[in-house]
Amino acid sequence: MSLKTIFISGATSGIGLETAKLFAQHGWRLMLLSQSNHKLISVKIELEQHYKCPIYILEADVSNKEQLKQAFAHIPTEWQDIDICLNNAGLALGKDAFQDSLEEDWERMLDVNVKGLIHLTYLMIPFFKKHRKGYFINLGSTAAKWVYQGGAIYCASKAAVDTFSEGLRIDLLPFDIKVTTIHPGAVETNFSVVRFKGDIEKAQSIYQGLTPLYGKDIAEVVWYLANMPKNVVVNDMVITPLAQANNHYFNRKK
Repeated sequence: MSLKTIFISGATSGIGLETAKLFAQHGWRLMLLSQSNHKLISVKIELEQHYKCPIYILEADVSNKEQLKQAFAHIPTEWQDIDICLNNAGLALGKDAFQDSLEEDWERMLDVNVKGLIHLTYLMIPFFKKHRKGYFINLGSTAAKWVYQGGAIYCASKAAVDTFSEGLRIDLLPFDIKVTTIHPGAVETNFSVVRFKGDIEKAQSIYQGLTPLYGKDIAEVVWYLANMPKNVVVNDMVITPLAQANNHYFNRKK
């Protein structure tokens, strides 16, 4: 029996890295995409040593469609039988009111979170169609469901992921290709550090007084989805820590 394969974008940190570790532990082949070749090589060495799993790495910035095209053009035939594509790469930058935000920040968010995910998906579809199977698991956010102050562009980008995934599910229906969107709430990864551009104090304040989700928690959700029966599709999942009701209500302990 051939090994199953999962493709993960944003694979060198946070949810992507935790998912790679979990699937490696269960004996899957890994295809890992990141814009940092140095980090990719480091993760590849670590996972191969710990889990002895086959790993193929791709270096590309998802917001650069030419880099993505080049990366996909060089995928060997023996790696083109892919079972799951986890569209995980994404980021937030800043939390200022839109009128006070930096144009380069919101352009970067839209380029990575929306256009990058769409371009990657478009390149993956021929592999899925060829093998008459496949599963897109797209990382959205509770920001797609509940807009918050200072998040106009980020929330819009994740709402776009939500609606794109719904349309994608319809268009791919004749090809037996699954599409699920996962919308995590407060997850403590490097997400907030990136958002606040290295300001650790601001990043930590987001999770102050509560126990958040962790990258491992979302990885477990991806594993759960990967093991659903072939005839079952979970279209949409909204996941929060116990201390979060939505993006406006938190039970913070003093």
